[in-house]
Amino acid sequence: MNITLEVWRQVTPDSAGGFVTYTVADATPEMSLLELLDRLNADLVDHRIEPIAFEHDCREGICGCCGVLVDGVAHGPALNTPTCQQHLRSFVDGATIRLAPMGAAAYPVIRDLMIDRSALDRIIAAGGFVSTPTGSAPEANSIPIAKELADRAMDDAACIGCGACVAACPNASAQLFVGAKVSQLARLPQGQPERRARARSMAAAAALDFGACSDVGACRDACPAGISMDVIAALNREVLRASWSRR
Repeated sequence: MNITLEVWRQVTPDSAGGFVTYTVADATPEMSLLELLDRLNADLVDHRIEPIAFEHDCREGICGCCGVLVDGVAHGPALNTPTCQQHLRSFVDGATIRLAPMGAAAYPVIRDLMIDRSALDRIIAAGGFVSTPTGSAPEANSIPIAKELADRAMDDAACIGCGACVAACPNASAQLFVGAKVSQLARLPQGQPERRARARSMAAAAALDFGACSDVGACRDACPAGISMDVIAALNREVLRASWSRR
């Protein structure tokens, strides 16, 4: 396959950036987009050109590091699929693919396709945890949890924190991310002591960097884990209950 790549290049967070065009003439349909960048970077290094900076780790759709905008779509054309699992068989021979960092005010560019997702980390630090006693690990079956609740909590916990929901949302809202994290812990006994404080603090932290949700639904399509928008409704209920509890 002959693929033309238009890649965003930006040297520093404060410098001006722009798209640079490259050609990869020996791509194959089995290549992922990250493997295509690997192939291009090998050519750039051979020609003593600075390689393209992009983020990745597991390349198995688990870590959430790899996300970029592919032709303006978070992660790429295959729905609910991270960038590392997007393959060139989704494109035609001779295609031009534009790669850009996930765009949102909360995601400043570090270099090229790499962005700073620490705004998501600040939401987790605000309350995405549970308090547990120190000492030996408790017996796994000592706290009975209904299977339905456990299954729903596991579905919500599938969020990998890639931030694609924010990039896909016209309001740059992080409500799908926040909803998944709050709803996951609200369903479990271990999450009850901080339940109301968690909802208040995480929602407040999200409001500092991200926009409001208007139920467009683009976040659901971009989410690699296929998180349901039900978690946004669950988040709204949790925040409402938490506001009542302070009166």
